[in-house]
Amino acid sequence: MSYNRAMQKARLADVPSDAHGLISKRTAELDGVSVTEVTFAPGARWSNDLKEYAGTDLCELPHVALVVAGTLAVRMADDTEESFTAGDVMLLPPGHDAWTVGDTACTFVEFSRGNDYYAD
Repeated sequence: MSYNRAMQKARLADVPSDAHGLISKRTAELDGVSVTEVTFAPGARWSNDLKEYAGTDLCELPHVALVVAGTLAVRMADDTEESFTAGDVMLLPPGHDAWTVGDTACTFVEFSRGNDYYAD
């Protein structure tokens, strides 16, 4: 795979937000890499806010992300659970549900290659 040799810059704050229920995202596209800021508002839960939109019982996308604010709880299909807080780096395989813990929004910045997000 070849990459553009020029530096690239994007500002997530300049990207319009796409919201589904209490979950919103902004995605900046660079050469071969998508960077997405995802915010789970207080009370947000993937199975309540995105399940119908995704059309699957659990989130079937992998995620590699840095949590920058709040706490996100994740439960895998095998019922294992983990919480991720600001400063944690997380790798989530497909087959999970996730929700905000407490009354503070959880924001994480996700990095991906290719089209591993839902269509707009």
